[in-house]
Amino acid sequence: MLHKFVLPLLLAASLSPAFAKEAAPAAADPVAEARLMQLASELRCLVCQNQTIADSNADLAVDLRNEIREKIESGMSDAEIKDFMVARYGDFVLYRPPLKNTTLFLWVGPFLLLAVGGGILYAALKQRRQRVAEPELSHDEQALAESLLQTDQTKETT
Repeated sequence: MLHKFVLPLLLAASLSPAFAKEAAPAAADPVAEARLMQLASELRCLVCQNQTIADSNADLAVDLRNEIREKIESGMSDAEIKDFMVARYGDFVLYRPPLKNTTLFLWVGPFLLLAVGGGILYAALKQRRQRVAEPELSHDEQALAESLLQTDQTKETT
């Protein structure tokens, strides 16, 4: 019975080294590495799209970090490196894109969606409230309802 648990455990332990990766090379200059991480935290991973290239482990993010490292070593400024990345990949590569005509929807879009969602919710609640409200009966309908209720009461007492 013990072998049912030991064999899968040994198999899993033998496969775990297959998932190990080589450590990323650190820059010889810790100041340059800190600058690299600062720049990488301002640039979006084009594969993951919701992570910076500093946080992502995607192959493209690793390549972009290496490219930024090379640009830093060649003496480019942070602004020049960002401009190079924007020229190559567009404003989308910036984790906080600038406010201009082409990126206006990125900045205003969430608020528009929130307003539309709020309007739909308001309309649905208003319509629901109208459906739930008691309808007013005409005089004839009220008389008919009272006669039906009286008929039911007389049947119960007999």
